[in-house]
Amino acid sequence: MYVGTLSFDLLLGDVHSLKEKRSLVRPIVAELHRKYAVSVAETGHQDLHRRTEIGLAVVSGDTEHLTDVLDRCERLVAARPEVELLSVRRRLHSDED
Repeated sequence: MYVGTLSFDLLLGDVHSLKEKRSLVRPIVAELHRKYAVSVAETGHQDLHRRTEIGLAVVSGDTEHLTDVLDRCERLVAARPEVELLSVRRRLHSDED
């Protein structure tokens, strides 16, 4: 069994309230979950208007499949015009770790 995680540090565009921030972050989280069946949530910078951290995890029996899903998720977030991807942290874990 393998577990892959991604942590995205994002800068949001013209956002002036937490409500506006939610309206940008929720669709990204929902699309990742719907398209790739990953566990995903806003995991950091919840009190800041223009920054957010989104974390996701995938479990698979095959590292190739795991890497493919993580690559697709990263491309999806990087392609969103309303956010700037500041950094991505990727980790792969096996049950032998």
